[in-house]
Amino acid sequence: MYQRPHFEIIKKRLEEPRQFIQVISGPRQVGKTTVIHQVLDELDCVFHFSSADEATSGNNTWIEQQWEVARLKMKQHGANKSLLVIDEIQKIKNWSNSVKSEWDKDSKNGLNLLVILCGSSRLLLEEGLTESLAGRFERIYMGHWSFTEMRTAFGISFEEYVWFGGFPGAITLREEEQRWKDYIRNALIETTISKDILQLTRIYKPALLSRLFEFSCRYSSKILSYNKMLGQLTDAGNTTTLSHYLSLLDSAGLVKGLEKYSGSLIKSKSSSPKLQVLNTAFLSAYQTLPFNTLRLQLDTWGQFVESAIGAHLANATYFSDLDLFYWRVGNEEVDFVLTKGERIIGIEVKSGASGYHSGMATFKGKYHPEKVLLVGNNGLPIEEFLLIEPTSLFS
Repeated sequence: MYQRPHFEIIKKRLEEPRQFIQVISGPRQVGKTTVIHQVLDELDCVFHFSSADEATSGNNTWIEQQWEVARLKMKQHGANKSLLVIDEIQKIKNWSNSVKSEWDKDSKNGLNLLVILCGSSRLLLEEGLTESLAGRFERIYMGHWSFTEMRTAFGISFEEYVWFGGFPGAITLREEEQRWKDYIRNALIETTISKDILQLTRIYKPALLSRLFEFSCRYSSKILSYNKMLGQLTDAGNTTTLSHYLSLLDSAGLVKGLEKYSGSLIKSKSSSPKLQVLNTAFLSAYQTLPFNTLRLQLDTWGQFVESAIGAHLANATYFSDLDLFYWRVGNEEVDFVLTKGERIIGIEVKSGASGYHSGMATFKGKYHPEKVLLVGNNGLPIEEFLLIEPTSLFS
């Protein structure tokens, strides 16, 4: 079975002396639970695995009960080291206070009980971590599968990756395209929105949240003002509501609103977002045309390709010190601006029927990036770019 790179990171940390809680976060169906079981199969260690799906959301006692089971297993086996894994931890209200209490108790008593916490809602995990567990944890982010991973594990082509995206559990259905689309919509998208957002966060307009996601898929790689979105979304409320809902969709690994690069944090925050899906499977799931037909429509296929590149870059920002923006002034535009601290790279994508952007020269003259890249026609082949780890662009 294929092992994601996170396997070695998790295994190494669990072999080290007890020091930090390991917190693994990421979207649904990217292999968080699978990689943990792969590690458990190789470790010679007593463990207890539990999922908060089995508990009621307000039952903090449940966490204490799981901890006691892990302690009893450790004692029963006479082990000097044991491991507790709790999946979907964010579903327990005020979970971080209970975790802090039990972790500190073990630390005080010198009990060598290692702990892994997993969750699909990055926003709720971060809230809990910053509230109570400062200095007690390390974070491991598992994002959507890259083209490198999908090609290695399943042998898919570049075009298949652009269409089917990075969901390993669904790729086996690629020969039955409608069945694959139904699975992505029902088992992934609807489950993520209903369980990772609506059940865990107070949402006053749940229908709007779902419509905003579909809208963002339809207009992925497009720059749209919040006011323009208000005009196309029924009962949209105000721009603050849309901005907040877009942040929630981002926290669940669905879609992101890229900010305009300006060199100023305040100006970037007030800019119109460039909508960006974090997995191109979301675009395909809402398409009525089949892959082989859409592939021949250059304008639409160009949107898919740019979205695939954007997703590749955006996913890298969740586990590194990179940030991703776009840039536009008037009719001049740069598709993506990748930054690492004060270092800047401008990236232009040219695929299908997409035209030439005149903005790169202006952008270069104003911000002096250390690199400007052309990806696609007459530049670096798109397939090769998707095989590059974005952090390596600065090396």
